[in-house]
Amino acid sequence: MAESDGVDSAGAPEKAFYVTTPIYYVNDAPHIGHAYTTVAGDVLTRWHRQRGERVHFLTGTDEHGEKILRAAEANGMTPQQWCDHMVESAWKPMLAAIDAANDDFIRTTELRHTGPVQQFLRVLHDRGEVYEGTYTGPYCVACEEFKLPGELLQPGDRCPVHDRPVEQLSEENYFFRLSAYQDRLLAHYRDHPQFVQPDSARNEVVRFVESGLQDLSLSRSTFDWGVSVPWDSSHVVYVWIDALQNYITAAGWGSDPQRFAGLWPADVHLVGKDILRFHAVIWPAMLMAAGLALPTTVFANGWLLVGGEKMSKTKLTGIPPQRITDHFGSDAYRYYFLRELSFGQDGSFSWESMAQRYTSELANDFGNLASRLTSMVERYRDGSLPAPAPEPALAGALEKTVLLADDRMCAMDFQAGLAAVFDYVRLVNGYVTDSAPWVLAKDPARAADLDRVLYATAESLRALAVLLNPVMPKSCARLWTSLGAEAALGPLAAQRVQDAGRWGLLQAGSQVRKSEVLFPRLPDDEPAP
Repeated sequence: MAESDGVDSAGAPEKAFYVTTPIYYVNDAPHIGHAYTTVAGDVLTRWHRQRGERVHFLTGTDEHGEKILRAAEANGMTPQQWCDHMVESAWKPMLAAIDAANDDFIRTTELRHTGPVQQFLRVLHDRGEVYEGTYTGPYCVACEEFKLPGELLQPGDRCPVHDRPVEQLSEENYFFRLSAYQDRLLAHYRDHPQFVQPDSARNEVVRFVESGLQDLSLSRSTFDWGVSVPWDSSHVVYVWIDALQNYITAAGWGSDPQRFAGLWPADVHLVGKDILRFHAVIWPAMLMAAGLALPTTVFANGWLLVGGEKMSKTKLTGIPPQRITDHFGSDAYRYYFLRELSFGQDGSFSWESMAQRYTSELANDFGNLASRLTSMVERYRDGSLPAPAPEPALAGALEKTVLLADDRMCAMDFQAGLAAVFDYVRLVNGYVTDSAPWVLAKDPARAADLDRVLYATAESLRALAVLLNPVMPKSCARLWTSLGAEAALGPLAAQRVQDAGRWGLLQAGSQVRKSEVLFPRLPDDEPAP
């Protein structure tokens, strides 16, 4: 497939495959739960980019609200100073540690966001979707969420997410007429079953909306850290109303109509299941009220558990991603979380299970296969790849692997996609063992057989480098170079996943050189998380 030039047949900008993560609160440092969602978005967009599609991947930080104000005060800074400090010292380094290739990073304190947020509220206000009233009831500052009394844990009126007491608010607010959108939302869920995924999340949302919706506070009036309500400066926009709009403000709504037309609607909003209602109920209702298109899919991944408990910044139980990437490397980090966990379901992390997958699958299966092949071509053929030769069993299996992996990765079933690829890794390892090229090399009469085995193994690794590049870009780039593939086929990033199954792409005479070990032996000092 030829690389897209970003223009459709009529000359208009091609709609990008637009994927977002939640924007993350900067009240504290990131943990591996945040990185898990970001890795999923990064792998998904890298995969689509290698399909030849125009892609846009957005992440960023949520910097307004009472929780940020309190964190700043506790650290002796202004809210803006605190946000600037946390973004540069914690959140951007996290993205670098996990090798994220996001196209944009939005901060809700940027003018490109705050101005359009005020425009959006004016649209709602002018359409009669806003009225003034008084909110009295429970509020969780850690969630920045107005709670329903029936949702609270007893005794003590505790937040079910953070397991700590909520606060009781009574303040003048502006309200959004969320209750008016109950029927339209239910109709949308019915007519677009892919809108909320997985099915368990969709069922939860439908039940919640069917139980009845209450109007939602659009503003807060007891503190001033936020976007001013444009018609009443004594109020600031409720942080979730502000935050959700990052998906359109970063895409150019209110500032760049051409950019917006090329990005919106989003194809996938990736969210944690604890913020599902904001994205699958409040956000689409707001978009309906403003007359804007709805995103295609809101996909809720499960919680990442450690020791059977959800990680929490509030409870100081979060594990920083760098603690793991420093030990295992970013490629192994990215691979493990998508291979180990079923995306959309809760899953558990343990240091021991990661070490086991690293050693058995990455080092022994994949890394050792690459080392064996490059060593044998250097030893037996002076580093020059033999001519292409047919190997129907491997070629047929590869073609099926590519089709299955492409289908599963596009469906965000990362676990099954990677399982299919590593089934092929094991098949090729078995082929090498059964063919015993080290035995063939001792018999000059079997030189053609040796050439066939060496080529088939190298060609399989060529395809594996393409398929695994969205997940493990650093290791696959080293493999690509060691196979001599760049000189013959061009940069790895330009290879299409759909073409990975075509047999015979590596050329005779490609210079194969053994590189550093893709996945070296782990250090002995394995710290407990």
